[in-house]
Amino acid sequence: MMRYQKIKEGIFLERPNRFIAKVEIDGAIETVHVKNTGRCKEILKPGVKVILEDCESPARKTRYDLVSAYKEDFGLINIDSQMPGKVVKEWLETKDFTYLKPEYTIGKSRIDFYMEKGEQKYLMEVKGCTLEKDGIGFFPDAPTERGVKHLKELTAAVKEGYHCMVAFVIQMEGIHEVRANTDTHPAFGEALEEAKAAGVNVLFLECKITPEEITIFTDCDIE
Repeated sequence: MMRYQKIKEGIFLERPNRFIAKVEIDGAIETVHVKNTGRCKEILKPGVKVILEDCESPARKTRYDLVSAYKEDFGLINIDSQMPGKVVKEWLETKDFTYLKPEYTIGKSRIDFYMEKGEQKYLMEVKGCTLEKDGIGFFPDAPTERGVKHLKELTAAVKEGYHCMVAFVIQMEGIHEVRANTDTHPAFGEALEEAKAAGVNVLFLECKITPEEITIFTDCDIE
């Protein structure tokens, strides 16, 4: 479970660039930090209610982080790009691994997690899914050459004896699968199919989402 310490509601107005947004909070317009550099254009529309974390600190230029938004006719979607790695780490710590290391370098990439269980070695790359179309999750919402590189590293690592996984953390409720968004980035879809064919396991991690916290409730053994 990942929990935000202090949240606030607001109304989204506009997003001048990838990093900031204008949000109405208690009748005043505030500049806030957006914790996702993806497009999120299907979610962040003028007038939607958003959830912010109050991070009041003299060291910050902005007081609030925009972490979630209510998508029209759907519900709450967490868009915090740091959340998937944090909540997966907590989830992995409940499994019976004898060793767990975040940010593991292999080849020319950093993979999110390296784990050991006895003599077995595991690699897991984590991707957060915030894009929903007709009840299905899609990734990515913008081209990601980095994501393609990660999949290729996992594909190569399988041949070296690693048990490799890509885990899609579904940052909304009611979505049970994630597909490659080939309309946005065909190369990611191709790399994902190549990875699966090589033996990379794909996990869909469903979550309970509230304004205050996120919890993975998918229960599966990692072999």
